[in-house]
Amino acid sequence: MLNEVAVENFTLVPAAMAAGAQRIELTGNLTAGGTTASKGTAIESLKYCHEHNATVVAMVRPRGGDYYFNDTELKIMEHDMLEFQALGMDAVIFGVLTKDNQLDKDAMENLIAAAGGMQLVCNLCFDWIPKENQKEAMDWLVEKGFTRILSHGGLLDTNVLDNLDQLKQIVDWADGRIEILPGAGVNDGNKDQICKYIGVNQAHGTHVLGELKA
Repeated sequence: MLNEVAVENFTLVPAAMAAGAQRIELTGNLTAGGTTASKGTAIESLKYCHEHNATVVAMVRPRGGDYYFNDTELKIMEHDMLEFQALGMDAVIFGVLTKDNQLDKDAMENLIAAAGGMQLVCNLCFDWIPKENQKEAMDWLVEKGFTRILSHGGLLDTNVLDNLDQLKQIVDWADGRIEILPGAGVNDGNKDQICKYIGVNQAHGTHVLGELKA
């Protein structure tokens, strides 16, 4: 199983590698749901992970809260995309919604262009999209070259174990065209159950390899 560990500072990167992480999601301010990490943290994390045969996915998100970003926030995200591209980042995870919780396709396309060849991952904004529109949203993400969707199977005030049927539905829609990565509430105690039920071989979280010792 591929374990992707979410970390918010460099100190936890070596700890995650020692615990067996194959991929790092680099983020800031996890208590706010994750924001863009600093350039310095990104440089050192990328260097360390590449030396240990692991890849890095950088969060691009100017603040916590919702996914309705104004023009200034979108410009900030574009600048961060270009910075990460210049650093040789492996992948970026991001998402922008309209006020009615649909993908903001114009904003997303601008950010895709700024990503310039980095792998594209859709963040938990996907779970805000009404269920009846999620398959259409996924089709669009596939068309635009996204590699992966991070999903909890529902909003964050739900238990991931209560969302297994929805996660399995999302995996079925994907049908091998795009990876589905279960996350948020996934840990070393439940990841095997979750991944077996929905039919995937990767898991995401701060504790998918237990409590990290920095």
